[in-house]
Amino acid sequence: MSIEINGKTYYRTAEICAKAGISRATLFRWLKAGVLKKTFRDRRGWRMFTESDLEVMRAEAETIKVEDSPAKAETPGK
Repeated sequence: MSIEINGKTYYRTAEICAKAGISRATLFRWLKAGVLKKTFRDRRGWRMFTESDLEVMRAEAETIKVEDSPAKAETPGK
């Protein structure tokens, strides 16, 4: 359930994950990697996320990263 504080809407962890279509583990991995530069916390210390945070998470969730796989080592004599 979202919370409105001073006219701004904030979401809790479970709600932001559902809206962004990601798992909680993914959210915490992204937080550790710095996908979100700043986070808010309520008086209990729980993370709170804004609409702009949601947009960043949705954009990250829709990103496709291409990585080159290492070349297969050729076996001598084949």
